[in-house]
Parts: sequence; structure tokens; C-alpha cells
Amino acid sequence: MTVNIAETFELLFDKNNKVAYKALQELQKESEEANCVYPYMDRLSDMLDSDNSYIRTRGLTLIAYNAKWDKDYKIDEIIDKYLRHITDVKPITARQCIKLLSIIVKYKPELRNDILSALHKANLCIYDDSMQPLVYKDIQKVLKEIQGL
Repeated sequence: MTVNIAETFELLFDKNNKVAYKALQELQKESEEANCVYPYMDRLSDMLDSDNSYIRTRGLTLIAYNAKWDKDYKIDEIIDKYLRHITDVKPITARQCIKLLSIIVKYKPELRNDILSALHKANLCIYDDSMQPLVYKDIQKVLKEIQGL
């Protein structure tokens, strides 16, 4: 069964989060095997500005999964915008963003210092006391992963 990338991509914006999540999973899988989602990088970048945290998270995820195909340096161009989500207003989105950073560093080692710097500077005071330690732990884990790359 071949996935229609254009149709599946549109499902990322579906009001039904189950449908959108399934589309995300399919596109993630496709992105691991080929660069067929890479032509959508500009749209993925636009998703980072969405008011909907689910859409932001989907954009963050697919950008990271397409880092290995990024021959046009599109991630380099948007890295600052991407890294702002380390402290996304929604802690769940922030945590996803943080976890994805080691994938980006693996394929885009030239962004390593920018990413490390952003992780070290992250101000977690914006989160409730219950979330701060979780986000902090995520950051520590990713810092270790990145050091190992």
C-alpha cells in the first residue's frame, strides 16, 4: 500500500486528533525511509506558528524526522523558531520538542552548538512546579544523548 503524501499531509490538520495522529505516524514512517515528506518543509515550518499545540507538535516531529534529507539547509534557516518550542507554552509540546533535538543533531551536526546553547538557556520557570522537573529531566537526557553523538 502506497501512502499518498499530499492527502496524508492534509490529514495532519484534521479536527479529529486520532485521524491526524495516524497521519503523523504514517508520515513519520515515510520520512524514515525516503525524502517524500521533505518537499513540505515550508509548510511544516508554518505549523510551528499554529495556535493549536497538536499541530505545532506534529510540525516539530516531522521537521526532526526530515533532518536527514535536509540538503537545502531548511532546518538551519528555521532553527531559532524551532528552538523556541523548548519552552513552548504547552509543556507537552516542549517535551516533544526537546526529545526530538537529538535526531536533528544526529543529521545536522552543524546545529549542535545552537541546540546545546538553547537547552542550557531554557527558562523552565514558565511551567507549573509539577512540570518543571519533568522538562528539566528531558533536557538533561537530551544533553547526554547529544554529548554522545
